Amino acid sequence: MVILMLERVPANLRGEISRWMIEPRTGVFVGNLSAVVRDKLWEKAEKLAKGGAGTLIYNCKSEQGFSLRTFGDVSREPVNMDGLWLVRVGTG
Repeated sequence: MVILMLERVPANLRGEISRWMIEPRTGVFVGNLSAVVRDKLWEKAEKLAKGGAGTLIYNCKSEQGFSLRTFGDVSREPVNMDGLWLVRVGTG
């Protein structure tokens, strides 16, 4: 399972991603992709985001069973503490 969340990105990027994944909510994409397709879509999202932000969550062999990546100025900051992912929410 792969979850890709995009914030403040162009509509054409969301359209491109929706060819591979479903978009149950605006900017939230869900799919079952191979690692190669997942990585290619991630590269495309980073390249075409035009100042937007993204978070990618995907299955992996870890304590929590998933890993994640981000780019841009995301609204919630993932923090890896001793191999566990937590989310820091700004207080500002």
